[in-house]
Amino acid sequence: MPELPEVAALVGELRRRIGGRVVDRLDVFAFAALKTVAIQSSELSGRTVDEVERRGKFLDLRVGADHLIIHLARAGWIAWRGDPPKTAAKPGRGPLAARLTIRGEEEGSFGGCLDITEAGTKKNLALYLVGDPMDVPGIARLGPDPLDDAFTFEAFAGILAAAGRSQIKGVLRTQSLIAGIGNAYSDEILHAARMSPFKPADMPRDDALRLYDALRSTLREAVDRAEGLPAAELKREKKTAMRVHGRAGESCPVCGDTVRQVIFADSTLEYCPACQTGGKPLADRVLSRLLK
Repeated sequence: MPELPEVAALVGELRRRIGGRVVDRLDVFAFAALKTVAIQSSELSGRTVDEVERRGKFLDLRVGADHLIIHLARAGWIAWRGDPPKTAAKPGRGPLAARLTIRGEEEGSFGGCLDITEAGTKKNLALYLVGDPMDVPGIARLGPDPLDDAFTFEAFAGILAAAGRSQIKGVLRTQSLIAGIGNAYSDEILHAARMSPFKPADMPRDDALRLYDALRSTLREAVDRAEGLPAAELKREKKTAMRVHGRAGESCPVCGDTVRQVIFADSTLEYCPACQTGGKPLADRVLSRLLK
């Protein structure tokens, strides 16, 4: 799933590709992906893409007076096409969910198109056409952006205190508390902070300060690495930069211990026992059941 650093990089690419250009049409092929009905896709035709912004994990394309909001979910992505598609897309077939076609400089010419795709059979990609981004429930619920100047240590400490005994891994991933962090970067942040993912959120001040510094530095470094990369390279860059996430069974790059994994119903977490849990492996209920 694209998280804050990847979405920030996608914003940069979209600004370069379509910023200031005129929309020819928006075609939606995965009808279930379009979550709104008040504004029709045909209303975007002839309007200019005035701005592209990031809101947590959401992409916000301001097209005239309205907004096309995209949430790529777990398996969604975008791809830019400079040449006209050779065959017409058909609703309900293949990974193509929607296509935003841009006009060329000459009247009636093709200026490129943005394909919005979703792999797999579980479809969670979401598109919204709204007059105000706050009309999107997921955006309205977003917590503060962790790279915003207003996200001070005091603000972070307040979030942790309010979360109480909740496990810190879940707190970092909860979008209504902190916007933009998902499964992968929460693993990386906790590894950088040398902290167990199961540690209660209401922690001593020194621990909270160490976690705050790890959160800001991990995300900022990831944003800097991804900046300027085309969408086609972002997934590989993210994967190769991970120290523990997705690396179960490999050696920790900090201490050399074996990276371990805990499996949940729909996700996993990875951590280093030596760096984060005093050398003790965390209980993995799924694995325990398999060994019985």
